[in-house]
Amino acid sequence: MTVVGAGFYGSTTAQRLAEYDLFEKVVLTDIRDGWAEGLALDLNQSRPVEGFETRVVGKTTGTDGTGYEVIEGSEIVVITAGLPRKPGMSRMDLLGMNAKIVRGVAESVARHAPDAVVIVVSNPLDEMTTLARLVTGFPHQRVMGQAGMLDTARFSYFVAERLAVPVGAVRTLTLGSHGDTMVPVPSACTVNGTPLADLLDAATIDEIVARTRNGGAEVVALLKTGSAYYAPSAAAARMARAVAEDSGVVMPVCTWVDGQYGIEGVYLGVEAELGAGGVRRVVERDLTDSELSGLREAADAVRAKAADVATL
Repeated sequence: MTVVGAGFYGSTTAQRLAEYDLFEKVVLTDIRDGWAEGLALDLNQSRPVEGFETRVVGKTTGTDGTGYEVIEGSEIVVITAGLPRKPGMSRMDLLGMNAKIVRGVAESVARHAPDAVVIVVSNPLDEMTTLARLVTGFPHQRVMGQAGMLDTARFSYFVAERLAVPVGAVRTLTLGSHGDTMVPVPSACTVNGTPLADLLDAATIDEIVARTRNGGAEVVALLKTGSAYYAPSAAAARMARAVAEDSGVVMPVCTWVDGQYGIEGVYLGVEAELGAGGVRRVVERDLTDSELSGLREAADAVRAKAADVATL
């Protein structure tokens, strides 16, 4: 199990994965000299306290691919490498900067972990997932992106906060892209089994949907010098766990859509069944006309940007 990039997002993901105690070893890499090694040492020293046996190995890597031999044989690789957003930046503002980083990482993953399932979290998410698949040459089902799990978690939290109910009582769903064309799906949302539309008026739901769509930017604006990592790392770790356990759990993820919902050939946020080989299948659900229209618009927007990804 490998996490590439030892920033706040990557290191917290590595911590969560290690504390699951599912893996013999979690590898954490970073281009900053000694950084990953230092974090790994710190994480290992927490093992007696938290009671997990997973060993964390840190390794400094180079932009030329040096050091990546440490990921040899990894069955799952989470790519967090890339620059975070700053206040006022959109995810798409990172496209050119992060494409070069993700391309280099993907080349090294393909060289040293050719059988891995890859989970991309670098922004802009849909486009970076597309790029990772192109560069690795892996089958589509073995390359996916983390977005829907995070966006759905934000949606659920905002609903729970508004209604003053436990978060465990809330079920929500978001599809589409990780950005402006995110498609929250109110028709799939319930609170203790009661449809959300029976508990909140349309204007309030629209307000919560807008806050969900802007969830990452809200955190960035408050932090000023960084972006979200607690909720994103929880989402990425859960995806990796589903793959590691071959669980068959259905999650909203960014995966290859080719015919489902009448959408052809694009990486997009949909529900999918996850297992040892990555995405077993895309799970379609009944959507309202407006939700389906939004999903298709999101697909068109991602496809337009992804067409340029191969040249970055």
